Amino acid sequence: MFLTRNSAHAYRKVGIESDVAGASPHRLVHLLYDSAIGSVHAARQGIGQGKVAEKGQAILKAIRIVDEGLKAGLDRDRGGEIAARLATLYDYIVALLLKANLRNDLKALDEVESLLGTLRDAWDAIEPAPTRPTGATRTPYGSFAAA
Repeated sequence: MFLTRNSAHAYRKVGIESDVAGASPHRLVHLLYDSAIGSVHAARQGIGQGKVAEKGQAILKAIRIVDEGLKAGLDRDRGGEIAARLATLYDYIVALLLKANLRNDLKALDEVESLLGTLRDAWDAIEPAPTRPTGATRTPYGSFAAA
């Protein structure tokens, strides 16, 4: 089966929407990190190919994910000092992205990618264990099956 560019895009979009629809809050944050990192890759590619509009769109998407997704999702009441420090770090990441956009600064993009990757990995390391539904047994692959 051959997929056209549009059908491949539609397939990926449906896959992403399915992943989001059934995702836990923890998984949603992971998806935000992945998407921001993907946007940084796209910005780097835009710079390399001299595609100013594509670079700008990718950086804008990364900024929106960091600012409107990751930063806005912080629970400052329950998160205390950690949430405050993350908010400051997210502001720094946005500043780096703006610098990268204005100056075609690949080093700024490298730093953003490194920071987001580290945050994503740390987030993944604290993933809560799945709760066992009442009467369920664990399958050999770690998921749960109804009893």
